[in-house]
Amino acid sequence: MRYVKLGTTGLDVSPIAIGAMTYGEPDRGHPVWSLGEEQARPLIRHALDAGINFFDTANMYSNGSSEEILGRALKDFANRDDVVIATKLRHPMRPGPNGRGLSRKAIMTEIDHSLRRLGTDYIDLYQVHRNDHATPLEETLEALSDLVKTGKVRYLGASSMPAWEFAKALHLQREHGWARFVSMQDHYNLLHREEEREMIPLCLDEGVGTIVWSPLARGRLARAWNDAKSTARAATDGAYADQLYAPTEEASNRAIVEAVGQVADAHGVSRAQIALAWLRRRRVVTAPLVGARTAQQIDDAVASLDVVLTDEEVRALEAPYTPRYDWQGISDEAELDAIRARVPGMALT
Repeated sequence: MRYVKLGTTGLDVSPIAIGAMTYGEPDRGHPVWSLGEEQARPLIRHALDAGINFFDTANMYSNGSSEEILGRALKDFANRDDVVIATKLRHPMRPGPNGRGLSRKAIMTEIDHSLRRLGTDYIDLYQVHRNDHATPLEETLEALSDLVKTGKVRYLGASSMPAWEFAKALHLQREHGWARFVSMQDHYNLLHREEEREMIPLCLDEGVGTIVWSPLARGRLARAWNDAKSTARAATDGAYADQLYAPTEEASNRAIVEAVGQVADAHGVSRAQIALAWLRRRRVVTAPLVGARTAQQIDDAVASLDVVLTDEEVRALEAPYTPRYDWQGISDEAELDAIRARVPGMALT
């Protein structure tokens, strides 16, 4: 495994990361597609044996079960100093007041819960799981910086948000001397390249590394267009999947998927390897998040590191792309209400 630096930090991470949302007790979150501890542990060990040292989860995944499973497996199979553990916070963890969001109270509460579930003294990369529009940004950023000062967190990261919001956060962190975001976890793949307009240039300019979620577009890039099979998660995503990959872009998406198949056939490798190899061509991409349910999917991801695409192949993969709506995920009515209250007269639907 050839390790890379996360953005402009000195942190060594594998160029493939394991997305641990896949791992969590089914009765605590996603009964259709999440893997319980007995199934997850061999996969985590297989990833470690392959040289992967980068693992991403979140407090909300299976209501904390993902953190618990990942923490126990890494304690048993790895040297804590060698692995990089990333987790996230913001989404609801319990009903009632202060059970969600990025207030100082929520941050100071949730870090301790995550540390307990992961069975570790510190988090390598602590990420805001999208922005919290009901909390002043300054409050969130100062509280996160305080976690770095206390040693509970080594680095800070962010996830999908408009580029202007991320730019504002980076500016405030620099202005106040607070610990800065070193990574952006964003939605980026051959079927969704809208991040190339603003977010990726911003990250390149600021030295921020990106960690890519849904690098295979919910499995669409890993199979032929007419293949009726679907991942269990994609089949149950419902309206969310339509927001990510709108049916109105079907012609463009189909052409891209077919191009992936042609390039894969030419190399004699899987479609997933081609889609991941394309991401590796992007200098800003530190690692794609692979939510592997099988050892073969991990092996495929690692094998993609040896696939070298020609400029002509890259052009063939990119040519069918058409601009599309960039859904950034104001996730619920409570957030919309908070924005409306702050900006009277703004029409948000």
